[in-house]
Amino acid sequence: MRSFVQELKKETDETLVKRAQSGETAATEELLLRYKNAVLARARKFFLVGGETDDLVQEGMIGLYTAICAFDPAAGKRFKNFAYLCVTRRIYDVLRAAGRQIVFGDVDPDTVESGDSPEEFLIDDESTREIQSKLMTVLSDFEFRVMTMYLDGMSYRQISAATGKEIKSIDNALARAKRKLIGYLK
Repeated sequence: MRSFVQELKKETDETLVKRAQSGETAATEELLLRYKNAVLARARKFFLVGGETDDLVQEGMIGLYTAICAFDPAAGKRFKNFAYLCVTRRIYDVLRAAGRQIVFGDVDPDTVESGDSPEEFLIDDESTREIQSKLMTVLSDFEFRVMTMYLDGMSYRQISAATGKEIKSIDNALARAKRKLIGYLK
């Protein structure tokens, strides 16, 4: 059993997807584990009023599972890029359905689908900058920096080290920022 698990860990993503699509649940589980941290990092870039990061992580994992089921190696893309795109789109869809979206992050050129126009990505990027600009007026400089670092996936300890502030100060700044954002969005 142990050698079987070790064998799966050595497989490429594309090989695991093929095995998962053939019904091998262990391959599916390995892919879900392999990409869990990437899903968490992506979900933390968003803030859903009235929701938790765990809700977005769960939706991201659904997007990852969808990617495993729908991946077609004949399309000429790497699974990693396809999975990232499926996870991101699933999270966007949930945020849009909730009618609340604040996006922090960037556009990964490897995830551009052939049907997506450069204009769509430019508009998304401009919207992101506009939202960040508005947030800078609502939040103090420190709150904005802390929130951005947190959404980029940094831990409280890492933020504390980067800012030179105590962990309690980081926690307080995030709590204030969240309250301000909720008030701003209402």
